[in-house]
Amino acid sequence: MARTIQQIETEIKAGVIAQPALSALTSTSNTAIWRLWVYVFSVCIWALENLYDLFKSDVNYLIAQEKPHTLKWYATMSRRFQFGFALAPDETYFNNGAATEAAIAASKVVKFAAVSEVTKGLRIKVAGESSGDLAPLSAPELASFVSYMGRIKDAGVRLYIGSSAPDSLKQTLNIYYDPLLLDNTGKRLDGTNDTPVQDAVNEYLKNLPFNGLFVHAQYIDALQQVDGVVIPEIVSSEARYGALAFSPITTEYLPDAGYLRLATPSDLTLNFIAHAPII
Repeated sequence: MARTIQQIETEIKAGVIAQPALSALTSTSNTAIWRLWVYVFSVCIWALENLYDLFKSDVNYLIAQEKPHTLKWYATMSRRFQFGFALAPDETYFNNGAATEAAIAASKVVKFAAVSEVTKGLRIKVAGESSGDLAPLSAPELASFVSYMGRIKDAGVRLYIGSSAPDSLKQTLNIYYDPLLLDNTGKRLDGTNDTPVQDAVNEYLKNLPFNGLFVHAQYIDALQQVDGVVIPEIVSSEARYGALAFSPITTEYLPDAGYLRLATPSDLTLNFIAHAPII
């Protein structure tokens, strides 16, 4: 870790005092030539030590990103995929040639990736973006991505790759509300928002980390932050992935697709019940 300029100056001055040949340098003036030179050299040494720190940080970052045989490496390589581009010969990076920065950015269709160990291999979940929200890759994008991962993976590692529509959430909630702020349909009385609770539900789901747990306790905490909501109560909570039947959520739920959404507004039933503020 780089020393401060003052620490370096102190060490140099101590060295000067310890040298009999330099005993004539006794001036205590801050503008004494020898003190000015000490400062100049201290700044140079300080700058060099900071450059060493930056270099070390960069090297450590590259090692952490490039180290093979880790789940993090596979996730990083997934996000580096470029749709419509070829890999450089015998390399794991793409040959961008004369492509513009805009074209390169547009080709990086994998915005989110999560990797976990499963029986006899690794499962890779990926998602792109559409209209500001997570979305599955298109069929051509997914096929190209699967081919890419097959070329850059470690030999002998079996990959199970998927990019799916979000898991579906269905809930019924009792919302005990302050009648000074909300009406019996959940609208704000000041007219600024007709769906504050619904918005909070959708925002919470959208802000969950990719492949993160949906946890009832944390969900309730988020709903309690809505102005006018006194007590949010979960009456029923279910989820499903694909075409499977809905299954109850008791405490937490890990989305199979990596993310969770209300498939339709009707999947969220809200019962608004007037309640005095809790003091």
